[in-house]
Amino acid sequence: MPEIFDSATNKKTQKNLSSNPQTLKNSKKKRRPKKKKKVDEYSETLRQENPEKNPVKSFAPKPEKVSFDSQMEDEEIVLMLRPHPITKLKAIIIAILAIFGPLLFSSTPFLDFLPGKFSLAAVIGWYMLTLSFILENFLTWFFNVFIITDERLIDVDFSSLIFKKVSSAKIENIEDVTVATGGVLASIVDFGTVFIQTSAEVPEIEFEYVPHPNKVAKVLNELILEEEREKIEGRVS
Repeated sequence: MPEIFDSATNKKTQKNLSSNPQTLKNSKKKRRPKKKKKVDEYSETLRQENPEKNPVKSFAPKPEKVSFDSQMEDEEIVLMLRPHPITKLKAIIIAILAIFGPLLFSSTPFLDFLPGKFSLAAVIGWYMLTLSFILENFLTWFFNVFIITDERLIDVDFSSLIFKKVSSAKIENIEDVTVATGGVLASIVDFGTVFIQTSAEVPEIEFEYVPHPNKVAKVLNELILEEEREKIEGRVS
């Protein structure tokens, strides 16, 4: 009966491998995973940006202490975006008028027909509605986030406290990046919409009214080029 496992042969093979340091070195070199590049090594745009520590910024390159649910272990967030604060100008004006509304009413006979306690209750109710309006607008702005990592794009559409939609696409699936800036205000303040065509399940992802749209498009193009380089290096090796 032939022997399935020959300990003598196995020991001889191990001895030959151990006696050849170059063979061991090459074997370890093949097994060692390739070190992933940091974004500053290939992105000229982000190399000029400092890491952002403020979690409320609408344009946050390399944000610190920021993560998301489906983030992978070696995935790096390179840019986090929100709509430009100027897009909430109308809501801010309404909130300011609402805050000073009761003061205007107190100088007019608008609430004189109500008893004192009812007038106080009306003012309290007014401020509660105003606070709800401010909180809702802030939360929809704060959680309506666009995230660019070194692997993919994530678009979080936060419509209300009970509904949100998350879309994502890998960098390698991006086919086209288009920037649209319209209006005098958008040109002065520098905000616009970045349209990203993909070959993924979600055919188009929109980063709406984000600051510095041309800079965002440049970062995306740099990520696409790096992804193509990695594919070419993988084929060669």
